[in-house]
Amino acid sequence: MKFLSTLFVMLCCAMSSSAQKADTLFFESFSGNKLNRAVWNVEVNNRADNNEQQAYADTASIIIIDEGQLTVKPIYHPGFSQNRVKLNDFVSGRINTRNKYEFMYGNVTARMRVTAGEGLWPAVWVLGKGKWPDAGEIDIMETVGDPTWASNAIHGPTYFGNTPLIQRNVLSTNNDVSKWHTYSCNIQPTEITFSIDGKVTYKVTKAMVEKFGTWVFDNQKYILLNLALGGGYPREFLR
Repeated sequence: MKFLSTLFVMLCCAMSSSAQKADTLFFESFSGNKLNRAVWNVEVNNRADNNEQQAYADTASIIIIDEGQLTVKPIYHPGFSQNRVKLNDFVSGRINTRNKYEFMYGNVTARMRVTAGEGLWPAVWVLGKGKWPDAGEIDIMETVGDPTWASNAIHGPTYFGNTPLIQRNVLSTNNDVSKWHTYSCNIQPTEITFSIDGKVTYKVTKAMVEKFGTWVFDNQKYILLNLALGGGYPREFLR
């Protein structure tokens, strides 16, 4: 899974005026030859979240920075274990900005392309600080092996897992997820709007959410990027 040098967050100075100016408060260029640890945390664990088959490790052979680009390159490693939690057959990468860059409202945008493959589960997402799912999750881009679509979703206290608040976006066969696309999510006090390449794909309002539970998105959030392998979500599309 590769991310170009345009992962950034744009946050508005105010939200009440349509004439307001949007300021770029965070921009990640992935410059140099190593991850900027002042901004990013590298997660290290081998728990069994979602029945996934990978461990996450902090290694430069998996999380690669080169020529203004981040590449997450999982490896096959039968019987891998760290912290003696469980054995995994794959090792991959997951990074986040928790406690280093956080925000409440604004626009998160990532330009990326994904290597399609059965069982691969790449994602760009946002988590609210606190216990999951009570603090909320916003999935800006997910796909699970089928290169013809990418999905948007939100999760909260009573609408998580197989959430009713999800949209699968079909892409053309000659412009699928293996090509460069810009995935965005604009988070505001009463709605969350998703887009691909500047075209709105899904909008979730506070009223829509409150049909299923509590709106929990007025909090501090942080950004995550990862590439999982296997798990419950990919298996839904392999039946």
